[in-house]
Amino acid sequence: MAEIVITAGIDVSKDRLDLALWPEPGANGSFTPGEIEPLIGWLGAHRVSRIGLEASGGYEREVVRRLSAAGFVVVVANPLRVRRFAQAKGRLAKNDRADAATIAEFTATLAPQRQLREAALDRLGEYLMVRRQLQQAVTDTVNQLEHLREAELRRLVAAQRAGLKRRIQQLDRRIAALVAEQPHWQALAKQLRSVPGVGPVLAHTLIALLPELGRLTRRQVASLVGVAPFDDDSGRRNGARQIAGGRTAVRGALYMAALVAKRCNPTIAAFARRLAGKNPKVILVACMRKLIAILNAMQRDGKPWQPVAA
Repeated sequence: MAEIVITAGIDVSKDRLDLALWPEPGANGSFTPGEIEPLIGWLGAHRVSRIGLEASGGYEREVVRRLSAAGFVVVVANPLRVRRFAQAKGRLAKNDRADAATIAEFTATLAPQRQLREAALDRLGEYLMVRRQLQQAVTDTVNQLEHLREAELRRLVAAQRAGLKRRIQQLDRRIAALVAEQPHWQALAKQLRSVPGVGPVLAHTLIALLPELGRLTRRQVASLVGVAPFDDDSGRRNGARQIAGGRTAVRGALYMAALVAKRCNPTIAAFARRLAGKNPKVILVACMRKLIAILNAMQRDGKPWQPVAA
């Protein structure tokens, strides 16, 4: 007989880790985030080999790191997919223990095996996250200055904006230094930045947040980023194609790069001209999809940028 694979689901919160097992729904546990060693012992005692957690705004990172280091296969699931799975199973109740049981069953039946991330990638990702937050704060100050009339307030907000820009510049230097510490990252960044329109922000974002680049088809990478159009048809109705899901931070950096590429990248510019007459947003999303497909192919084939026909 085939050995039963025991899967654990962990519902992660700031103060507690609730556990459930599949296909042994009666086994439950609860630990604090500081009790990782007892947690590992509990998982070992129950012969767990695979563990699922939801992305929880960062609270899951240390748990994932420690469990991966202990030899467990760890899957980080999209919370929306887990919730839709629960609804499809007719589970309307929502509490920590029930959520852990749902995560365990979802991981056992639907979730793919997760490749282990380099610990350094998470560090780089944190720097990029703070950079995005500071950039959003700069945008907020720009919006404020458009509406403020009081001179004193305008000086205050302008000084805040200047300070934020200085911090972003400091972060950019630190991020570049982190990438330079890893020869394979540095080589990848150089390859990506050879494409007109791709700057350091997109290159570093792809390194940290899209490590699958080069291992996917063009359709898969577009879907993962969230720029793949999905059908919305039923019977005789042909709905407008729409994009949905994906990795928001990657899509945001790709959006800015595509804006530049439409002007300075001959392949993307020619592609955009072919779509003239369509909705400007449709054209831009198509350019984003074209750009990420080019970058994916370059990484897959290990080749530098070469202008190609659109």
